[in-house]
Amino acid sequence: MKVIVLGAGIIGTASAWFLNKAGHEVMVIDRQAGVARETSFANGCQISVSHAEPWANPAAPMKILKWLGKEDAPLLFRLRAEWLQWIWGLRFLRECAPSRVADNMRQIVAIAEYSRQTLQAVRAETGLEYDQLTRGILHFYTDRKEFEHSLEAARLMREFGCPRQSIGPEEVVKIEPALAHIAGKIVGGDYTATDESGDVFKFTSGLAGRAVAAGVQFRFDTTITQLVTDGAKIGGVEIINADGTYEVVRADAFVVALGSFSVPLLDPLGIRLMIYPGKGYSATYAVTAPDAAPTVSLTDDGYKLVISRLGNRLRVAGTAEMNGYGRELNMTRCEAITRRTRELFPNACDYVHPEYWSGLRPVTPSNVPYIGKTRYANLFLNTGHGTLGWTMGCGSGQAIADIVSGRRPDVDFAFTGMPAQGNGRAADTRVSRA
Repeated sequence: MKVIVLGAGIIGTASAWFLNKAGHEVMVIDRQAGVARETSFANGCQISVSHAEPWANPAAPMKILKWLGKEDAPLLFRLRAEWLQWIWGLRFLRECAPSRVADNMRQIVAIAEYSRQTLQAVRAETGLEYDQLTRGILHFYTDRKEFEHSLEAARLMREFGCPRQSIGPEEVVKIEPALAHIAGKIVGGDYTATDESGDVFKFTSGLAGRAVAAGVQFRFDTTITQLVTDGAKIGGVEIINADGTYEVVRADAFVVALGSFSVPLLDPLGIRLMIYPGKGYSATYAVTAPDAAPTVSLTDDGYKLVISRLGNRLRVAGTAEMNGYGRELNMTRCEAITRRTRELFPNACDYVHPEYWSGLRPVTPSNVPYIGKTRYANLFLNTGHGTLGWTMGCGSGQAIADIVSGRRPDVDFAFTGMPAQGNGRAADTRVSRA
């Protein structure tokens, strides 16, 4: 079949790669000048199955209330006169129920672990280099209540197959000696040895290059305006080319991998996705003292920051701002990242010349993405991966290629428009329709 993938981030590029390997003729369309130029450009760079605990959990509502109005809060809601934000918020509160948290965590662990294994297979096949490190992810805590809360989450993840081990403060510093500067403040941690890190932009760019060599066509600087229906199917996608001309490109199947921008594209078709853009920030610093900078990818729970060593760079990312589709940098939030990183590693980096960036994470209330079918027979979803797009990218790409090809993916997950399998649940209920 001829398949058009809409979006050239890690999700769209991985989808194109696996669709091509499945024998399809593939075209990728994106408004940017190249792959991974938006949300996949400068994220936290963790392959973090251990981060499967959803944002929506029993402790979240009180934290959000406490953070309201604080410019440097880890999760900041700016309330808007916007129906999607309010409905999303109500769904988020519903997902905070303990029974739903456990099921959502199981779903996330399943697709994330499958994806990590798929990434390893791609790396072995292609030989791609992307500043990857396979030294695990170390999550450290400076608040005893938060550490105690984490023990149950770690237990659940082990039950679901993620080997997240709770450890004491001495072991934290032993695993990452660069944390010795704040050793007295660390109360505990957890370590997942199977997790990884690496530059998602480098990986996506390299994979796109391999895909082009295999016959995948990428059309950049191309604006997607609407999907054109043809009865019970999608007949084509209307686009505006770089020269300003309109065109309808036709195909046998279409995969929507546009992250937060999947919502306005699909809404006219009556497909209501519960995805809201969560603006995340990152800062990239040049490492000036390699021995003082971490080499294990870290998560700072107190400040909700992730830290990854990318060769001679240190990437620090985190926080979320629920404030529509704008990507303007809030310097208060940027400076908070630098201030905390300097506290952790005072002599490791050049903190005078940081590279700040923001991207819109496509967040669902449950943190479970939409992967699968829609009511249109030839329209498929691969979107809503939130903060775990890099973690879930390769597995989601393989899964959607299987679904488009008429096969059930080899992972027990709640795929949209498909019946439950094993312990899974059908995900149709997360796609409301007009």
